[in-house]
Amino acid sequence: MADNSQAKVPAAGWQLKLGVALFGLSILLPVLGIPLVALIGLSAETVATVSGVMLVAAEVLGLVAVAVMGKDGYAYIKNRVFGFLKQYGPPDEVSRTRYTIGLVMFAVPVVFGWLAPYVADWVPRYSGNEISYGIAGDLLLLVSLFVLGGDFWDKLRALFIHGAKAVSPKTCG
Repeated sequence: MADNSQAKVPAAGWQLKLGVALFGLSILLPVLGIPLVALIGLSAETVATVSGVMLVAAEVLGLVAVAVMGKDGYAYIKNRVFGFLKQYGPPDEVSRTRYTIGLVMFAVPVVFGWLAPYVADWVPRYSGNEISYGIAGDLLLLVSLFVLGGDFWDKLRALFIHGAKAVSPKTCG
């Protein structure tokens, strides 16, 4: 299998530029287009139809973008994007304090989401703002995954691997 980590830089010709533009459009179409269609005030059926067409069109544009860029162009763009994201990704190992804070950040939205239907009357301004609480909990959960670090991602992934075994570190004393 070829190593794409050192993809050669393709000439910045019209194919690469057009491919990047099409790929950007394939991302922006559903992200910006669907909310705009929903805000126009069309019927629910029309909004659903137009949104579905936009999603399919975005997928087709993404495939066309890859075809226009070619293998080298796609590998170049992929390596640039993942290289940028890797710089800001979670470190493999984190301190004990950071790990504890991350676990609290991870557990609070999970426990709150589980208990919220039962304790809704006790939570200030929960009634009528369920979506806001849900979004805040989802964001906290996502941020916690970065605070917990890369080793936690491996632990989380191991939950879904049948043959994975947990190995506990030896405790002192």
